[in-house]
Amino acid sequence: MKFAYRTTGVCAQQVAFDLTDGIVKDVQFYGGCPGNQMGICRLVEGKNVDEVIASLKGVRCGGKPTSCPDQLACALEAAKEEIAKRA
Repeated sequence: MKFAYRTTGVCAQQVAFDLTDGIVKDVQFYGGCPGNQMGICRLVEGKNVDEVIASLKGVRCGGKPTSCPDQLACALEAAKEEIAKRA
């Protein structure tokens, strides 16, 4: 299932991804640092959603209270909630 999430507090404006059977696929950030985001996307591809959330939740960027990895974790949590509501 495809999802899009509007990020807050980071350079990227949005993150989109597919979440099917608890597996994260096709993550794309829009805006921000392309190299870092490409690395994040490759590292989480094909991983279990709960594993990705546990790894990325709470990561900070400099003095900011969040980061692109943390925003991805937030997006994945929101997607899980939406899937649960539909079930």
